[in-house]
Amino acid sequence: MFGETVDRVRRRIGRRLAEEHPAEGDVVLAVPDSSNSIALGYSEASGIRYELGLIRNHYVGRTFIQPQQAGRDSSVRIKFNPVREILAGRRVVLVDDSIVRGTTSRKLVRMLRRNGATEVHFRVGSPPVTYPCFYGIDTPSRRELIGALKSPEEIREYLGADSLGYLSLEGLHACERDGSQYCDACFSGTYPIAIDPGASKLQIENLHRGRLAGL
Repeated sequence: MFGETVDRVRRRIGRRLAEEHPAEGDVVLAVPDSSNSIALGYSEASGIRYELGLIRNHYVGRTFIQPQQAGRDSSVRIKFNPVREILAGRRVVLVDDSIVRGTTSRKLVRMLRRNGATEVHFRVGSPPVTYPCFYGIDTPSRRELIGALKSPEEIREYLGADSLGYLSLEGLHACERDGSQYCDACFSGTYPIAIDPGASKLQIENLHRGRLAGL
C-alpha cells in the first residue's frame, strides 16, 4: 500500500509500541490475525518471546460489527481458542490493532485469566478510536466508541487489564513512509472530506447512492 508492504509497516508499529509502552511480561500474544505482525514487532523490540496463545476460528466474522451485544458475546467465545499450556502461570502482553467498543477486548482479558494468565498487559497498535468512520469501515456511532467515552485508565479498569498502552498518533505516523497519505479521522476527528457529524454512515451512503443514481 503506497509502496510499502503492510507487514513491514505493522512490524514498525509493534516496535514503536514497545518503545512507547514497555511491559514486564513472559510472552507476547497477538489478537489474531490483523495484529500478528504488530505483536511480532513488539516481541522483536522488547525481547519478550512471541507465542501463539490465541488461535482464531476463521469461520467467524468481525465481532465488533455484530448488531446486537448478545451476538458479539457469543462470537467472541467461539472465535478465539486459548492455549492454556502457553498461558498458565505467565505474564501476558496482549497486542491488538485497535479497540472499538471494548467488549471483545474485555472478554479476551477474562479468557486469558481463566486459562491461567497471572497478569494481562494490553497494548494497542493505534491511538484510541474516538470518531466513527464514514468512508466504508463499519465502526459504530461515537456514543458507542469506548475511546470517546472513557479515559485510558477508565478503559483499563473496564477491560480488567493490569496495564494498557495505546500507540500515539505521532508514533503511528512515524511508522509510515508518508503519513499524509493516510486518513486518521477515526483517531483525530479530522475528516479529509466534509461529512455531516449528525448523520449516520448509512444515511451518508444512501445519499451518495441517490446522487449516483441521478447521474
